[in-house]
Amino acid sequence: MVDEKETRKIMTKPLPQILDEIEDSIRLADEAAKNAREAAEAAQRAGEKAANEAARVAAEKIAKVEQKADEAMRLAELLKMAIMEAIVALETRISGKSSKKTSNNQS
Repeated sequence: MVDEKETRKIMTKPLPQILDEIEDSIRLADEAAKNAREAAEAAQRAGEKAANEAARVAAEKIAKVEQKADEAMRLAELLKMAIMEAIVALETRISGKSSKKTSNNQS
């Protein structure tokens, strides 16, 4: 079922020319494969570089968030202590006033 024109064309080319064409095709395929490997290696290096940069930036951001969280915890503790002191002071004032009222009423 091969077309007659193709058959005749193949049959008319000398074998050394056909072999040269095959050899050229193999050489071009090898070069293409080499270029593809080099491109893949370059892409891998670029990907690794990008991943390392992303990890570095993420680590910096995490450190900043941790620092802010620590600062927020310290401020929360200070606020808690201030509120506790205010409660104690209010309780002292209230209990002092009520004991004065009770002692004034008893007199």
